[in-house]
Amino acid sequence: MIAKRIGFLGFEGVAASNLAGAADVFAAAVLDGGYGNRIPCYQICTIGFSSERFRAESGITFTPDSTLETASELDTIVIPGGRGIRRAVVSERIADWIVAHADQTRRIGAIGDGIYGLGPTGLLDGREVTTHWRYATDVTRRFPKLQVALRRPLVKDGAFYTSSGPGAAVDLSLALIEEDYGPHVALAVAQEFVTSSGNGNGQGKLPKPYVFDSQPADRFAELVPWIMRNLHEDLSVNALARRVCMCPGHFNRAFKSVFGNTPAEFVERLRVNEAKRRLSVPKRTLDTIAASVGFSDAQAFRRAFKRRFGAKPRSYLKVFDSTMATSSNGKAA
Repeated sequence: MIAKRIGFLGFEGVAASNLAGAADVFAAAVLDGGYGNRIPCYQICTIGFSSERFRAESGITFTPDSTLETASELDTIVIPGGRGIRRAVVSERIADWIVAHADQTRRIGAIGDGIYGLGPTGLLDGREVTTHWRYATDVTRRFPKLQVALRRPLVKDGAFYTSSGPGAAVDLSLALIEEDYGPHVALAVAQEFVTSSGNGNGQGKLPKPYVFDSQPADRFAELVPWIMRNLHEDLSVNALARRVCMCPGHFNRAFKSVFGNTPAEFVERLRVNEAKRRLSVPKRTLDTIAASVGFSDAQAFRRAFKRRFGAKPRSYLKVFDSTMATSSNGKAA
C-alpha cells in the first residue's frame, strides 16, 4: 500500500499545536499488515517558504522537508493557523501556491485561522466554511463571498475542509482519516488523542478500543452486506482492504481463508448473480445492466456471465423470454 502524502505548510508564526498536533494524529493512523506488522497510512512532510528553519509563535523551531518550489505531488494539503498567517505577505504567498497546486491535489484543509491562507484564492467563494470565533468577523469582512458557519466545528464543502475550536487540529485530522480508512481506524487513533469525558464518578468514558488483530470473520461481518449494496462501486482488493482497515496482501489471504474464494472471484460472482436477476427486467440493455453492477464494459460482463452460467447473456435472455412467453400463452389458454 502506498501511504498518502500529507503536506503541512510551515511559516514564521505558525501555531505549533496546529502543525505538530495534526501531524501526530496522521502519524498514528496505521493498518494491520499481518504478523504483527503495522503499515503507516500517511507520509507526512512539512513545506516551508525556504529551506531555512521557521519559528512557531511559541518559539519552537521546525525544519521543513521541502519548500514551496520543491514540494512533490501531494494527496492532501493542510494549512495550520497561527498569527503569522494573518499577515498579508504570508497569506497571499500561500494563496498563490495553493491556486497553482489545487488541481493536482485531492483535498485541502485549513485549521482555525489557517483559512486566511485559503480565503484569498477565491476557491472558497460561495462555499460554507468555519473558523475560530475570534477571527470570524474579520474573515467575513475580508472575504465576503465566504459563508461562515461559526457554530460548526468542522465543515466540508467539496474538496475543502475547515475546522474551528480548541480541538480543530485533531478534529480535522480524524475526519480525514475516517474518510480515507473508515471509522475503525479513526476510532483507534482517537483513543490516543481525544480526552475522555467524565461520568460523574471521575471515570472517563471512551468507546471500546478497536482491536486490529481481531478474527477475520468478525472484520468481514459488515463487509459482505456493504458489497451487495454497492456492486457498482470500486470493489478492488485495495478498496475492500481499506474498508476493513487491513493491508491488501493480508486482506486477500484472510478473505480467502474465510470464504474459500479470492475477493475478486467473490465480487464477480455477486455481480453476475445480480446481473442475471436484472436481465428479467424489461427494456434494459446489456450495457446498462453491466454498468449497473460494476462491470467496466459489456464485454467483460459477457465473459464473466459465461464463466458462471455456461451461456452468454443474450442466449440466457432468449431462453428466459421464450419461457415467459410459453407461461403467458398457457395462462391465456
